[in-house]
Amino acid sequence: MPKVYKAGKVAIVLQGRQAGKKVVVIKQVDEGTKERPYPHAIVAGIERYPRKVTRTMGAKKLQRRSRVKPFIKVINYSHLFPTRYVLELESLKGSVAAETFKEPSQRKDARKNIKKLLEERYQAGKNKWFFQPLRF
Repeated sequence: MPKVYKAGKVAIVLQGRQAGKKVVVIKQVDEGTKERPYPHAIVAGIERYPRKVTRTMGAKKLQRRSRVKPFIKVINYSHLFPTRYVLELESLKGSVAAETFKEPSQRKDARKNIKKLLEERYQAGKNKWFFQPLRF
């Protein structure tokens, strides 16, 4: 069977708290592990998307509305829906590992790092479709 979830692949979460949110696959585990005996992926996604901005808004308001709230999670393949899109984020790959989920402080640091990377990407105007919520 071909590998569908590769690093950088954009997917949509189907089940759980973040259902309907876009995520990018950071690491995939096709065979599973001892703790998680099912195929899964470590993903980073956007919990709260940036809000709409206009020209008449001031710099402070513009910066506040451009914030992104990310999340990192280990998700079963059966709860992900792959898309045809790929996000090239080389720096994301090293920011989250399987050991990150063992301690809350490491998780918080990883989330801050991802927040910074995603906000830089949004400010640069790259991959605009990734930073807009799904409409359904």
